[in-house]
This record gives sequence, C-alpha cells and structure tokens, in this order.
Amino acid sequence: MAIPAAVVRTLPLLEGLPDETIIHLATLISERSFARRGVVVQKNDPGQALCFLVEGRLQATDFTLDGREVGLFFIEPGQPFGELAIVDQGTQSEFVIAVARSRVAFLPAAPARALVLGHPAVAEKVLRRLAGRLRAVTDQRTLLALPNPLQRVCAQLVKLSEAQTPARVLIRHVPTHQEIAIMVNTSRETVTRAFQLLATRGVVERAGPDLRLIEPAYLEGVMLGKIEPPRIS
Repeated sequence: MAIPAAVVRTLPLLEGLPDETIIHLATLISERSFARRGVVVQKNDPGQALCFLVEGRLQATDFTLDGREVGLFFIEPGQPFGELAIVDQGTQSEFVIAVARSRVAFLPAAPARALVLGHPAVAEKVLRRLAGRLRAVTDQRTLLALPNPLQRVCAQLVKLSEAQTPARVLIRHVPTHQEIAIMVNTSRETVTRAFQLLATRGVVERAGPDLRLIEPAYLEGVMLGKIEPPRIS
C-alpha cells in the first residue's frame, strides 16, 4: 500500500528535505501492517529496504547459541531501522518483531542508499542513530552483567524512562513482562515478581498502558548497588 506524502514528511530522518524529494519518496515507499508477534525483518536476509515504524512498537531481538531469545532494543513510531544493511549493503543484523499491532513503511534499498549518499543531513542522522544504537547495545551488555535479576529489571526501567521523559517519572506504553524478560535475561515470572515487589513498596504504579515511577531514586539505587536488592527468585 502506498503512503501519503504528509506521512513521509513527519518522519524525523526525512525532515527538512525539499517538497519535491518528499513527494518523490512517497511514490517509492510502500506500507504494510503487522499483527503482534509478526516478523518484520529476518536476521541475515538481504537488506532490501530502509524501514520506518509509522505506528505501533517493534523489538529487535537475536538468539543465543543455546536458543534463548535476547531483546536488543525497542523501535518507536517515527524511528528508522535496517540502516546498517543499507550503509554496508550487507544482510540484516537482527530480527525485528512487532510487539504491538504495527504499520511499517519500506523504502527500497537502491533509492534509500541514494538518499543517504546524496543528502549529507540525512547521512549525519543515520550515523548518529547507528552510533546511538551501538552505545545502547554496549549499555545493555553492562546491564546484563548485573548479578541480581531485580537489579536488571530496575536498570531496564531506568533506561526506558530516560529514553522517554527527562524527569524519569513515566514510561509510556510500558513493555510487557515477557518483552522486559528477554531484555534482561530472566524469566517472565521473575519480572512479574519484580513488578509486584516494586508496586507493593510504592516504587511504581500502573496507569493504564503506562507505568509511573513514584520513586525513581529507589530504582537507581538498586541498579547501582547502593540499595540491597531483595531476593525475588
């Protein structure tokens, strides 16, 4: 399905491009809808398109050698993905799964590469995003080294809140317990117990699809080892 130029114009990566370029890109971009748990990108597939999340939420994942799913990062509306394969003309470096019903726009690889190479502002945004993702993956590896599962859950909540609100008081559309579990290398049941403990202590509070952080200092204290984390498993 084609995508309106008005939607293309809202994508942060393409902001500032001339109207004629936006209109031309709109004729090249197609859109698909994905149900929850639908596979948007397969690891090791050829990089056939630069992708943009229009609506919903996606999660990039991979698998360990013993077959365990590992969450790498989340993709929010407006954000591009698949840039690495466009830049180096290699294969996709991770799986991308829809964790909510989602709409995804696809710009074919050849015009996407021409766009990046022909517009320095776009190239800089792509480089900044790839650098940010590398930093995020490095941070995630550090998080996974924390010995206590509650520490890892608290650290993940801090990271999610930092990405959304500078005051770190709200996580909009908080991921499910399973989605958090594969990010922090533990079971869904352990994440559920961690949330129950944090809610009982008045540290967090559900607000519909969102999570309020009532005591962000407690989360950070547990994350940094300044507060002894209670045992939850």
